[in-house]
Amino acid sequence: MSASMKECLQLQLLEMEMLFSMFPNQGEVKLEDVNVLTNIKRYLEGKREALPPKIEFVITLQIEEPKVKIDLQVTMPHSYPYVALQLFGRSPELDRQQQLLLNKGLTSYIGTFDPGELCVCAAIQWLQDNSASYFLNRKLVYEPSTQAKPVKNTFLRMWIYSHHIYQQDLRKKILDVGKRLDVTGFCMTGKPGIICVEGFKEHCEEFWHTIRYPNWKHISCKHAESVETEGNGEDLRLFHSFEELLLEAHGDYGLRNDYHMNLGQFLEFLKKHKSEHVFQILFGIESKSSDS
Repeated sequence: MSASMKECLQLQLLEMEMLFSMFPNQGEVKLEDVNVLTNIKRYLEGKREALPPKIEFVITLQIEEPKVKIDLQVTMPHSYPYVALQLFGRSPELDRQQQLLLNKGLTSYIGTFDPGELCVCAAIQWLQDNSASYFLNRKLVYEPSTQAKPVKNTFLRMWIYSHHIYQQDLRKKILDVGKRLDVTGFCMTGKPGIICVEGFKEHCEEFWHTIRYPNWKHISCKHAESVETEGNGEDLRLFHSFEELLLEAHGDYGLRNDYHMNLGQFLEFLKKHKSEHVFQILFGIESKSSDS
């Protein structure tokens, strides 16, 4: 174990202790993996060889004026606080535009911290001090300004790989989240399961966190493509909606849920949507035509 990794994990545990002292009531800090802190301690003590999962949790903040709640979703990369913290704030009282602006402000503030500085507590304080303006006087935010500079947004496309996607309730959740947010793409069910989601960075990250929370282990983002844009990003989209992709399965497995999807058909689908290059990234093999 390198000294830098050990230092990072020790600092993360220290910050979690501070958070639990700030939010002592049960359920205020909701860990995605309830055993993650124990596993990190075992790793630091040398009782566990494998690197423990990242610390991921949600803190519910009560904003006094106006009387609203904000859920702050936090992911600590293993090298935090020497790499950027992943934060996302959401509230049912905010529309998409307001939520987008809130998270831009929060991300901009966190970006002022130097590497090595703990910043979750500071992020919480910033939300408590500054979030009210995003809830109040909404119309003012939409009023155009002749002197305002064009706002640049990050358009993101995420390619997500899962060992399999079978369960009806999970498939429904993925489709519901995709259609609720302003994202496009697809979910290929079966084995393997592939998800592509594209749209503004904040919406894609919310989609990613929502579908894998609280505990989808066999899933990872294999590849991400991003570009800065001043427009609405419509010209960057490769897909027109978010839909389920159903392909033929290889073999005759009856009712068993272990059939493999026809990757030749999937490759042709990617070619149709100008994404053939992703095939090798997802599967680690050169792309071939469906006839081979």
